[in-house]
Amino acid sequence: MSRRTGILRQRILYGMAVVAAMLLGLGSRQWAGQLPPFAAEHLGDALWASMIYFGFRMLWPTMKLTGSMVLAVVFCFGIEFSQLYQAEWIQSIRGTTLGALVLGKGFLAVDLVRYSAGILISLAIDSILLARNGSATT
Repeated sequence: MSRRTGILRQRILYGMAVVAAMLLGLGSRQWAGQLPPFAAEHLGDALWASMIYFGFRMLWPTMKLTGSMVLAVVFCFGIEFSQLYQAEWIQSIRGTTLGALVLGKGFLAVDLVRYSAGILISLAIDSILLARNGSATT
């Protein structure tokens, strides 16, 4: 398999991981009442961060895993800290469904822990799968 084909294959797999994390995250919100309380409370945010991590992997599949992890942490933490900014224009965006999903609604320090957990679990899964395929980049 050529390098170009390998990168395309990786992008497709990471894209599938993005979609899976997105669907699982939305499902964890939609059916929170059927989940154990701990999962209902924390899973959505961890899966959102997982989606961001795999999104960066999809965009830059040859980047080192630690680079993707750092980008995902900076992005997720940046979004969370941006919630401290309460101008009317951004609040109107956050008032929409898409705006709330992307930008959140209000700062919660515990979200930083949830994001970190989601990114670290995604990094571990990614690392294991890449090692199995003999193409790990740390």
